[in-house]
Amino acid sequence: MPAQPRIAFLASSTPEAQAAREHFTERFGQVAPEEADVLCVLGGDGFMLHTLHRHGALAKPVYGMKLGTVGFLMNQYRPEHLLERLQAAHATVLRPLEMTATSESGATVSLLAYNEVSMLRQTRQTAHLRISLNGQVRLDELVCDGALVATPAGSTAYNFSAHGPILPLGSQVIALTPIAAFRPRRWRGALLRSDTVLHIEVLDGHKRPVSATADSHEVRDVTEVTVRESLERTVTLLFDPEHNLEERILNEQFIT
Repeated sequence: MPAQPRIAFLASSTPEAQAAREHFTERFGQVAPEEADVLCVLGGDGFMLHTLHRHGALAKPVYGMKLGTVGFLMNQYRPEHLLERLQAAHATVLRPLEMTATSESGATVSLLAYNEVSMLRQTRQTAHLRISLNGQVRLDELVCDGALVATPAGSTAYNFSAHGPILPLGSQVIALTPIAAFRPRRWRGALLRSDTVLHIEVLDGHKRPVSATADSHEVRDVTEVTVRESLERTVTLLFDPEHNLEERILNEQFIT
């Protein structure tokens, strides 16, 4: 990174984040994301994911500072020594999931997920799902509230709340986790190679409608969903050495 990098400061709508953006732009200037050497994101994890979805195709390194409710993907907010922190930051490369969902109308939607792809029942009726891996049916019928597929970076979020495993960065593994599984009762999910292609069919979708969500982007009334690791997209997140993402994922597994 250049000693004097061109920085695009992007802030959530909260007063604290907007004030921080004004402070940094007065001191370091402001450039468009397309012209920047680094994107500096001011907010919480939700705004970080929004930024990755909006600007991830630019392949710019992203350095976040927590000015929101949740900040697992963010560094601590400190207004001083920003350039020094950028130069010393450790890079973590993330590869998102690609979800292709087909709805009852026949429309097909493709979306990226940096945290997880989730499928959820839309009504009081349980969802009935058939799960195939690399073209082979592995579970004929999962009766549940839903299921999700999580990346290592997203494994500490919704996946962990659904009693899924926490995955180390660089493990080349994704987690398939049921949500309130009713049958088979003892099935707790699976750890899969990251290059696995998952195909999830919705059984009896007219009576038991299901939605599919990639991070915060939802598709309603889906009939089938394919999930695979993206072959084209990666994103580089920058973390302070004492606050790197790998260490935080490890620490999450020893919280008592």
